[in-house]
Amino acid sequence: MTQSKIKLNATEEVQEFVNAATKCDFDIDIYYNRFLIDAKSILGILSMDLTKVLTVECHGESKEFDRTLKKFAVA
Repeated sequence: MTQSKIKLNATEEVQEFVNAATKCDFDIDIYYNRFLIDAKSILGILSMDLTKVLTVECHGESKEFDRTLKKFAVA
């Protein structure tokens, strides 16, 4: 299990992130404070406060998804 911090600024970025997550055959969670959402749910992510840094928790590995995480990573 790995954790990453990301920032999604626009609806297009959320859609790109969810599309990449859906291609993975393992669970991916995204959370902020006490709100935990399935990263494969576009409506769930859009319901979160996108002005905040989000934590992504991957329960598996995918090089393709890692590239997406790096694109939205917070330094």
